[in-house]
Amino acid sequence: MSAVAAGHGTRIRPLMATDLETVMAIEERAYGFPWTEGIFRDCLRVGYCCWCYEVDGDLYGYGVMSVAAGESHILNLTVNPDTQRQGIGTRLLKHFMQLARRHSADIVMLEVRPSNIPAIRLYEKLGFNEIGIRQNYYPALDGREDALLLALSLAG
Repeated sequence: MSAVAAGHGTRIRPLMATDLETVMAIEERAYGFPWTEGIFRDCLRVGYCCWCYEVDGDLYGYGVMSVAAGESHILNLTVNPDTQRQGIGTRLLKHFMQLARRHSADIVMLEVRPSNIPAIRLYEKLGFNEIGIRQNYYPALDGREDALLLALSLAG
């Protein structure tokens, strides 16, 4: 595991179609049921907020968020498994929270697998609360897994 610091050579920048080969390599390592390249291309095409975390030209994480009607929805937030637990997810999530505010969203929502304890801890640390459960939301090896629906109010 390499140490990644926020500083010189580190930036959060818009995700581009030319990044998708690297994104797919990370996605396939990070998840048993990864998004397809077509899903990422569609998100870019329709203008969703697609950003990545880069260190010295190497992509370490990325995310996708939609914003409409005062609501923002984080659809994907992924950090390369080799560089997790170094604050990259926190920095990306805070960036998306700032973007949601700039787009006049009152709330940020997301789904997370109940089995993804590190992600749940990150979201709770930044103030997200569980507001519901989406039953049978995610594909799983033994059928389907529920999703916890989490939200953070940006109002006030």
